[in-house]
Amino acid sequence: MNGIWGLVGASITVIGVITTGFFTYRGTRTAAAIQAGPQEEAQQFAVLQATVARVDQENKELRGRQSRLEALVRACTWTMDRWARQMHQAGIEPEPPHPLVDEYNRTGV
Repeated sequence: MNGIWGLVGASITVIGVITTGFFTYRGTRTAAAIQAGPQEEAQQFAVLQATVARVDQENKELRGRQSRLEALVRACTWTMDRWARQMHQAGIEPEPPHPLVDEYNRTGV
């Protein structure tokens, strides 16, 4: 009878060790996830900040290029208008402007 109780006791001990190991593993994993959360959020925030800074810089460069291009279009329009007036004064009828040029001359857009 002592042998049976020894086996029962050993079995309970093995089950207890396995259960304790399981809960220790689960607790350790949960603690690591909780601790990694703020660090991961900080990394994601840093990536977001870098992305916003890069996009702001790209937008600044694009606005500068767009402004320069608009100034170039105004200068070209002014030059072509001057040439058309010179042609009219010389008695030469210039070709009609492209519809987009005509629209720009009317609206400025």
